[in-house]
Amino acid sequence: MPADADTASPHRSPDGRPGNGAWAVLEVLKRHQVETVFGYPGGAIMPLYDAMAQDASPIRHILTRHEQGAAFAANGYARASGRLGVCIATSGPGATNLITAVADAHMDSIPLLVITGQVPTSLLGTDAFQETDVLGLSLPITKHSYLVRHVGELEAVLEEAIHLAQEGRPGPVWVDIPKDVQLASVRLSGFVPGVKAAGEAGTPDEDALERAHELLAAARRPVIYAGGGVALGHAVPAFRDFVARTGAPVVTTLKGIGLLSPDDPRNLGMLGMHGAPCANRAVQAADLLVVVGARFDDRATGRLAAFAPEAQVIHLDVDPAEMAKLRPPEVALVGDLNHLLPRLARPLAIEAWRDQCARSRQTEGFRLPPQRPEGGFPALRFLDALSRRAGDQTYVACDVGQHQMWVAQYYGFSHPRRHLTSGGLGAMGFGLPAAIGAQLAHPDARVVNVSGDGSFMMNVQELATLGRYGLPVKIVLFDNQYLGMVRQQQALFYEGRLSSVDLSDNPDFVQVAQAFGIPARRFEGADAMEAAIRACLETPGPLLLHLPIEREQNVWPIVGPGMSNDQMIQEDVA
Repeated sequence: MPADADTASPHRSPDGRPGNGAWAVLEVLKRHQVETVFGYPGGAIMPLYDAMAQDASPIRHILTRHEQGAAFAANGYARASGRLGVCIATSGPGATNLITAVADAHMDSIPLLVITGQVPTSLLGTDAFQETDVLGLSLPITKHSYLVRHVGELEAVLEEAIHLAQEGRPGPVWVDIPKDVQLASVRLSGFVPGVKAAGEAGTPDEDALERAHELLAAARRPVIYAGGGVALGHAVPAFRDFVARTGAPVVTTLKGIGLLSPDDPRNLGMLGMHGAPCANRAVQAADLLVVVGARFDDRATGRLAAFAPEAQVIHLDVDPAEMAKLRPPEVALVGDLNHLLPRLARPLAIEAWRDQCARSRQTEGFRLPPQRPEGGFPALRFLDALSRRAGDQTYVACDVGQHQMWVAQYYGFSHPRRHLTSGGLGAMGFGLPAAIGAQLAHPDARVVNVSGDGSFMMNVQELATLGRYGLPVKIVLFDNQYLGMVRQQQALFYEGRLSSVDLSDNPDFVQVAQAFGIPARRFEGADAMEAAIRACLETPGPLLLHLPIEREQNVWPIVGPGMSNDQMIQEDVA
């Protein structure tokens, strides 16, 4: 750590002024090749914004219209690129407005660096204007959180924070910097971060590997159950090779969608609450589960005690905390999936089981329902057709609700990083700012935000961000004038009593978008589907497609509260 920075001779910024803490923040970000940050200024973070105004660095600041939008945009940037996302806000309400999006990153293990200003150190604990205990608020929703009380600690804290956010199981790390620390003179140490060797990992447990091989060799009905940890561990090629060599059928979580091609006969699709019947049935019949980068989430398992009742478990994950947290495995393999998967990749003699699962996929996979002429815009058919015509490089950022599950069921993804969705937290308002982040991470790619009328209104102000930067994001807005997922569950599980779900007083979304300077078009009925697809794929620049759908359209199948995954409801009984 550098000498006492208040007395040391500071480095100077390019224009000859003394370097301060705010300048040091930018220097560390540049050191780590950070190119884009998202934020919203305010009093306690103003020194950092002043440094950005005077710095000729390549860092681009994207001004969102709400701090939550900034954190979700950084979140989407990180999900789509695999790189660190960075968001910035001021103290007090600026910091508290970040909380939901940071919690989302924590639940889905997204590498995020969160930087907030704080009141001067002399005012900490005095209930000063816009003071909040950011350290206390953020500890449960971050990998780590820091309050920097002295400028001499700042460089080392930022270096550690950036490392922690990305190492092992990624996640958000929060650095709270008082205003006087940002203004204090500092001399950087000139520290050059070490480069972690590709695939660096500890030595696998050889006894555990041998036991895993024994279980694989003895299995007659194995199923690979894969989750978001595969993509987070940059292990998609290793996973695909493992599947190809073993030949075992695969089910995925919501965040594992895209690990295999949607047309791969071994891909049984998503399991769980809204999973494919063939996926759920295969898991329930399995005698061995090979769990790869997944965590036995309740939406995937249903009633845990009844989940895969005949199966032994081999669990592979980088995070030892996930082992036996919910389901004790027979074999726990902790480490880098790129090291572990090749050690287990051997052909399995399971021809009869493989054929049985392939037949089940044909009869009990997700299939499009017949279109009723009076049923409104055909949402499911639209998503299916769009996925086939949009190309493998399209990024889709979903909001949360019925449309999120329809995308998971009917949109074919070629890679998990193309599917941006709020999994663990299920945060409405995620989609539009996440799409903005994805578009900035991949300026030449096609990015689509699929939303519902309830979710869209949560962060509608980010239409201004879309317009300001001229980003060509396409917004597919399914409008059923309901909080659809809540309405469906009230209809099914609360004796049809609907409470606070009616959104029939929605605004005219075309006019709303146009007021923000975003072109918008309304497409109604089944006959408009082809025109809507062409508009989505061929219109230059941003576009909102307003698609009114049947008000009481449901997501099928569904596993009810407290039910096991083999108790799927597959027909409309509402």
